[in-house]
Amino acid sequence: MKIYQVEEEVGITKKNIRFYEDQGLLNPSRNPQNDYREYSLEDVRTLEKIKLLRKLSVPIEEIRLLQNGILSFEQCMAGQIEKIEKEEESIKVIKELCQELRNEQFDINNLDARKYLLKMEKMEMEGTKFADIQKEDINRKKKKGAVAGAAIFCSFMLMILGFLIYSVFSKSAPLLAMLIPIIIALAVISGTVVVLFLRLKEINSGEEYEARKY
Repeated sequence: MKIYQVEEEVGITKKNIRFYEDQGLLNPSRNPQNDYREYSLEDVRTLEKIKLLRKLSVPIEEIRLLQNGILSFEQCMAGQIEKIEKEEESIKVIKELCQELRNEQFDINNLDARKYLLKMEKMEMEGTKFADIQKEDINRKKKKGAVAGAAIFCSFMLMILGFLIYSVFSKSAPLLAMLIPIIIALAVISGTVVVLFLRLKEINSGEEYEARKY
């Protein structure tokens, strides 16, 4: 099975499949004739398990310990339950803080942000987890970069397309001679839009960012 087939079967991007291979969680065989990776049904099942565990926020290192038999599945799930309970407590504390701010009836102009930031720092030391600003900023930056890059490239291709169409209508070039370049330009623009959509979907999923932490 080729990697694009595995990608469609499991719903994990090629980039993250490669990442799991680099982390030693997946070891597909190699075709001795061309050295290409060949994925088996067992590899697919392994990826499905990895996907399940990652969607439950199990760290890469813990998945590795599970695969090596150092950590039992029961211990892993017990650890995740403990983490979730802590997160639930954090959400409760954050909700209470939001209610406190609402009840104070602050205006954005007279809000003493420093006072509450210091209070939040103390809460963080006690275990409360607030929004991951770094993750949000990184994702926003990636999205802007992807959109800007696609927009610039598509603009350039549209200029070329416009020139080709103008050449046809001005009769400075025959239609048949321009037809193939026009089709290629349209295909490239369409492909760029599709790639942009897939990239934004990948960024929104958060998998790439989460994988970097382990």
